[in-house]
Amino acid sequence: MAVTKEEILDAIANMSVMDVVDLVKMMEDKFGVTAAAPVAVAAAGPAAAAAPAEEKTEFTVVLTGIDAAKKVGVIKVVRELTGLGLKEAKDLVEGAPQTVKEGVDKKTAEEMKKKLEEGGGKVELK
Repeated sequence: MAVTKEEILDAIANMSVMDVVDLVKMMEDKFGVTAAAPVAVAAAGPAAAAAPAEEKTEFTVVLTGIDAAKKVGVIKVVRELTGLGLKEAKDLVEGAPQTVKEGVDKKTAEEMKKKLEEGGGKVELK
C-alpha cells in the first residue's frame, strides 16, 4: 500500500524543525538534488510553530520610514552605522523601507534601532 502525499505532509507537519532539516538533507543525498527553497518553505510552515523555544540569533535592521523634518539626522545615523557615503545613505533613507544591515546579533540590532529612532527614523527588526 502506497503512502499518500497528504500522509507525508501530515507526518512532516508533526516533526520538529531539526527533524525536517535532517529529512531534507537525507532527501538531497539520496536523490542528488538541492532543496534550498523548499527548506525555507518547510521551516516557515507548521513545523516552525512547533518549536518556538529556539531564539533568533541574527536580525535584519529595516528602516521603514522617517520623520521628514529629521531626514538629515537619519542620514547621519545611517552613515555612522553602515559606513556608506553621503549619496548612498541619502538614497537608502529616501527609499524607505530599506534594509540598513543584515545578520547582526540581537544587542547590535537593538542598539542600531535605538540610534535610528532617536535620529527620527522608524525601524523594524526582522
